Amino acid sequence: MRFPSVSAALLAAFAWTAQAADGEIKSIALRTHTLVQPYLDSDMQSRWYDFGGDAIIRTDSYIRLTSDRPSQEGWLFSRVPLTATNWEVEVEFKISGKNQLYGDGFAMWVTRQRGIPGPVFGHTDKFEGLGVFFDTYKNNRPGVVFPYVMAMVGDGQSSYEKNTDGKANELAGCSARGLRHASVPTKLRLTYFQDKQLKLELQYKTEGEWQTCFDLDTPPTIPSIAYLGFSAETGELSDNHDIISIRAKNLYQTGGASKSPSTPGKGRSSTSGKLMTNEEGGSWTWFFTKIILFIFVVGGAYVGWTAYRTRIKSHRF
Repeated sequence: MRFPSVSAALLAAFAWTAQAADGEIKSIALRTHTLVQPYLDSDMQSRWYDFGGDAIIRTDSYIRLTSDRPSQEGWLFSRVPLTATNWEVEVEFKISGKNQLYGDGFAMWVTRQRGIPGPVFGHTDKFEGLGVFFDTYKNNRPGVVFPYVMAMVGDGQSSYEKNTDGKANELAGCSARGLRHASVPTKLRLTYFQDKQLKLELQYKTEGEWQTCFDLDTPPTIPSIAYLGFSAETGELSDNHDIISIRAKNLYQTGGASKSPSTPGKGRSSTSGKLMTNEEGGSWTWFFTKIILFIFVVGGAYVGWTAYRTRIKSHRF
């Protein structure tokens, strides 16, 4: 029988305590912000969402924000605000049309305003909150491949500059060539952890394979009362902009994590599946206490085992 070395035991101790310090992310479905077929109840209404403008609903297929016709605007907004501190929204959508030239695109919103038609992808300008724009028509962004996906944080005063495709107000973004008329179901997944992360992933190349569009570790502050919504518009050029399903989750982390002040800005994060947390002073004391106790236990066992082996050998002679 071989007893593990002290160094191996120390490595095991550190791995065990680090795992204990990690917080596992779990989720609970948010029924108030989830929308799937048939979308409407027996009274031909949705309990949790309103829609308006040129939006139409086919209960077996999609919610079409705009049809492939010029000069259309349509919107879909939750009736109650998204008040969860940490959340994830996964949306299946489809952008399609019969023309070689097409536009303009659709937007996802988490804003204080709801269901107000306007010039920003069918919704109001000078909004307060977060807008994520799926822009299919290039106005003036040299060197940028379209469709282009970008996020903008509105302060209630700043305008979206359509002539430059929002370049001046861009928080983060990515090109997504192949998003329109994709051969697989097109999806977006937006994850928000207050003060920690804002991450957008897209599925449009291979089913089940997510492309990271952006991942910010210093996310913007979202208003405490903000509604989840979608809107789209067409001008002289047009497209079908369809929402097929919306699935929202409230995210929470097991094990207490301390809060840090929220600071808008950009950044990169490698967070995936688990988030490391900064524990309080008492937690760190217990953390190191466990390591020391573990070392003592391993060391005592090792000394005892060595003495036992020595005694056995001496009895043989």
